[in-house]
Amino acid sequence: MQRVMLQGKLHQARVTHSVLEYEGSCAIDQDLLDAAGILEYEEIQIYNIDNGERFTTYAISGERGSKVISVNGAAARRADKGDRIIICAFVRLDAEEVQKHKPSLVYLDAENNIVRTSKAIPVQVA
Repeated sequence: MQRVMLQGKLHQARVTHSVLEYEGSCAIDQDLLDAAGILEYEEIQIYNIDNGERFTTYAISGERGSKVISVNGAAARRADKGDRIIICAFVRLDAEEVQKHKPSLVYLDAENNIVRTSKAIPVQVA
């Protein structure tokens, strides 16, 4: 049996561009992709904090150091410049791998600078 587990995420990324007339996907600063362990052309889920939209696309490399998060093609209808989004990638793991797995969690500020990284999400208290 395999389970689908969070592999990496960029939390509270800000959309810098929303380009309808572009060949689909989401361009992400290569430094941010590296930090989250997301590969170019990998499937990603995007969750828009500001409007509640959730959609699937794939990552493409943006200029290293640019802080770009560009939602392109049809997905541009689901995110506007300035929107806060969460970008997640998932991986299928077998039971043995699940026991050792730790996701790459990357937390960003309003300018898409990395403010901290983690391997675990804090326990939510009531």
